Amino acid sequence: MNMLRILHLSDTHLNGDSTLHSGVVDTVANLRAVLAELAHIGQLDLLVVSGDVSDDGSAESYELARTLLLDFARVRGAVVVLAMGNHDQRSAFRQVLGNGHPRADGTLLNGTSESGTEQKGNAGAGPICGVTMLAGFRVITVDSSVPGRTHGYLSPEQLHWLAGELAEDAQNGSILVIHHPPVEPVSPLHFGIELQNPGDLAHVLAESDVKLILSGHYHHHLADSIFTGERHIPVVVAAAVVHTNDVLAPIGHERAVTGSGGNVIELWATSAAKTARVRVLPLATRTGTEIFDLGPAEVAEISGRIAIRDEERLVMKIDSGEHNP
Repeated sequence: MNMLRILHLSDTHLNGDSTLHSGVVDTVANLRAVLAELAHIGQLDLLVVSGDVSDDGSAESYELARTLLLDFARVRGAVVVLAMGNHDQRSAFRQVLGNGHPRADGTLLNGTSESGTEQKGNAGAGPICGVTMLAGFRVITVDSSVPGRTHGYLSPEQLHWLAGELAEDAQNGSILVIHHPPVEPVSPLHFGIELQNPGDLAHVLAESDVKLILSGHYHHHLADSIFTGERHIPVVVAAAVVHTNDVLAPIGHERAVTGSGGNVIELWATSAAKTARVRVLPLATRTGTEIFDLGPAEVAEISGRIAIRDEERLVMKIDSGEHNP
């Protein structure tokens, strides 16, 4: 296989009790609703949660995440990978989720799982990092959290570890998951709490096979790239499950609205070792008033009226010089 189909979620902010996020949002109900909304998503290879899995840092919140996400992924044949965020607590995260690369059966041991994915990671009380090998792709999580703080930072030790993991190319390339995006924010509340040393990360990635970076933290969709001096690596930020930050708020304002988001991403390995095709479909759960909901018959009828016709395609080919009678 040279393509991965990924469901990218972020910022679930689960609470282990009935506490509402910002006094308004039932985060567990939100995650359940998002997964229910995505019930028809079909086969997946990888489910990524790019940080802030928990809001209160409790073991109970991570138990909920593990149960809901692994159950959803197992039915679709997907591997689950979770990264640390600034709201996460390392001790409880490690207790329940290990290095964030649990096996399909929920066990946290390193080694090779029943699905054939090879997993490994670090131990101890420091940053939580991990690696999963999946069908020739390498999925790496790094921990950009700073305990007790909101901004992100990658220590020299963690960067050294990452460089060591990337020293040898994977067959189909690597995906890096980091909560704090290595690109600048666009909303005022995030200035000052972004990743503080993206240049150090770019230096490590310069000669690597990393083809895609998945992040969260900003609570809205964003597609950008990090320049390593040699090439641009795509950075995809997922909107939060907990709520969405409205980038159209007036200047200087930070506005959050109800609703959740995520991404379906298809990543193709290419013959060129350092490049890839990345297709991103942003998702948003339904909120507010529904404008229309067309059934299959209505869709077919309208499509038959508005879709381009074969004779029109032929004219276009002739105009472009592609048609040789």
